[in-house]
Order: sequence, then C-alpha cells, then structure tokens
Amino acid sequence: MYSLVFGDHIPPISIAAEKAALERWAKIAKPLGGLGLLEDAVTQIAGITGNAKYTIEKRALLILCSDNGVVSQGVTQTGSDITATLVKNAVSGSLTVSKMAKVASCDVMAVDMGINKKLPLDALINCRIADGTFDISQGSAMTRDQALQAIDYGIGLAKMAGEKGNKILCTGEVGIGNTTTSSAIAAVLLGKEVEAVTGRGAGLSSDGLNRKIAAIKQALKINCPDRDDVIDILSKLGGFDIAGLCGVFIGAAINRIPVLLDGFISCVAALCAIKLCPEARQVMLASHVSAEPAGAMVLEALGRKPLINAAMRVGEGTGAVAALPLLDMAFAVYGEMQTFEEVSIESYKPLK
Repeated sequence: MYSLVFGDHIPPISIAAEKAALERWAKIAKPLGGLGLLEDAVTQIAGITGNAKYTIEKRALLILCSDNGVVSQGVTQTGSDITATLVKNAVSGSLTVSKMAKVASCDVMAVDMGINKKLPLDALINCRIADGTFDISQGSAMTRDQALQAIDYGIGLAKMAGEKGNKILCTGEVGIGNTTTSSAIAAVLLGKEVEAVTGRGAGLSSDGLNRKIAAIKQALKINCPDRDDVIDILSKLGGFDIAGLCGVFIGAAINRIPVLLDGFISCVAALCAIKLCPEARQVMLASHVSAEPAGAMVLEALGRKPLINAAMRVGEGTGAVAALPLLDMAFAVYGEMQTFEEVSIESYKPLK
C-alpha cells in the first residue's frame, strides 16, 4: 500500500514538444498569441505528454464522493443525507455536471471515498475508506493512515483512467460540508485568517456562515495542524474526497495525463498535491476561478490562470467540464487551420 514516492516517478516536461507547439502556433494564419491562455493550454499539454500532435478526444471526469462529520455543527444548508442523493444522481446521469458532461462528450466516473451510507450501485467505483470522516471541530477528521490510503486510491484512479484511454482528466467532488474542510485547509496552507477564506458554500445564511467560521476556528485550535506536514493537515482537517483528489493530481503527473482543476475544493486538493510533490503542478490546468472567497487566492498559490471567470460555485467538476469545449476549439485551430505560408500571407512578427 501507498505508492507514495512522489517526485521519483514523475517524468519531466518535454521542452522539445513545447517548442514544437509554439512553432506551430507561430505559423498559423492568425494574430500571434491571439487565443491567449488557450494557446498556452495547448502548448502545456504538448509538454506534459511529450507530443506536439496530441489530441484530447477521449476524456473523463472523476467525481470523488464522501461525507464530512463537521456537518453536525450546522455548517451547511442541508444534511449529510443529501450526499447519497447526489451520488445516485451522478451515477444515473442526473447531476448538474452530468448534463454538462454529455455536451462536452466527457465520461463521468463517480467514486465512493467514504459516503455515510454504502450505496449498492454497480457503476459507483469503490474506494471506500470509512463511513465519512470525524467532526474536525472535535478532533482529527481521519487517521494519518486513512489520509495516505485516500491519496493512494487517488493515484490509482488516475492510472486507471489513463489505462482506459482518457487523454485528459477533469476533477470533481460531491460531499456535503466539504467547503468547510477546504476552507480549514486553505487557512493553514495560505496562512490566512479563517474569515478571509470561508464563504457561504451552497447558500448559507449569515448565522450559518458564523457557525462555519466558528467550527473551523475550533478545528484549528483543537487539532494544531502542522503547516509543514500536508499529511498532518489532511488527516486533521480534510475529507476523503480532498485527500483522494490530491492523489489524482499526483497520479496524473506520474502517468503524464493533463488534468483540469475545478473550483475551490479541487484547487485546495491540488495545493496539497504540490506541497507533497512540486512536480505535480506541471500537469495542472485551471478551468475557472470559483466564487468562493479563497478561490482566486488558491489559484494564485498554484500559479495558474483560469480559462473561465463566470462566478461558478456548483462544484461536482462543472468548471472543469465547462473548459473542455474551449480546449476543443483551441485544438481545432491548432490542428486544422492553415499557415501563413499556405494562404500566401506574410507572417506576423513578434513585437520587440
């Protein structure tokens, strides 16, 4: 157990493939850099995969699902029972992201990381660790071994998705209470006050927001997480979904698969991943900036610029999936458009 020799198994970015992609972009008959971050994304994907002619026609969304004990503190608008309902909808194709994924030709893979109620659903991938986590305001969310196990499962999920032929991965999550756990982790990793990184999640009232902030402060006080030990932070403050997503990012890097970050929760997991394994950053692409207060803060810490700024905050992987059609359009231009030479136009020259 624990395939966690992090950076040792991660291949470096291909500078040659990046250079070839940049040369291709420079030849296409359009303004230099005209597609902005979309050009950067295609070039980054070339570097990740070592292939300047790479395509992303097969893709999958990994939705990691788990429950969080801190819900008992009144930090959410709904109870934990809703997690199971959302998971059923994910499997049946009725979730918000399911409809978006259909448009984006993206397979949806739902994973049970630790839902309170075990669901007898054949299509639900079983990476179940426990019946949800413990209440972080009363003690550690999970044991250190459980955090490591969740990361290991995530690494395996990325490998499995790659073996199924997926060329790019999207990351998502389902779990009532996980903006609370994410805000707690963000407060530690970013060194910010709890109030600065904590939002209303799925529509909390002002009283609910105050309870959420109080629960996080109590969690930090009682658990005393070690800022220099990400496993300690994850085990004391996190959720099985966040720890699993952390592993997905590391697994994607090991297997040279581009992976789209989703919103706040996904990005917090990504931040944990690069604290464990800085090389994992190279495969990450930012889809959007979450409307949560710390959404932009976490992206800045990750060193990533979002393709979309639409004030989205659904979670589930909706932002990551929404970015796929944009990338498809960029790849269409990159792969199919004529060059300056082919249309007999003098090429644009970079400004000096």
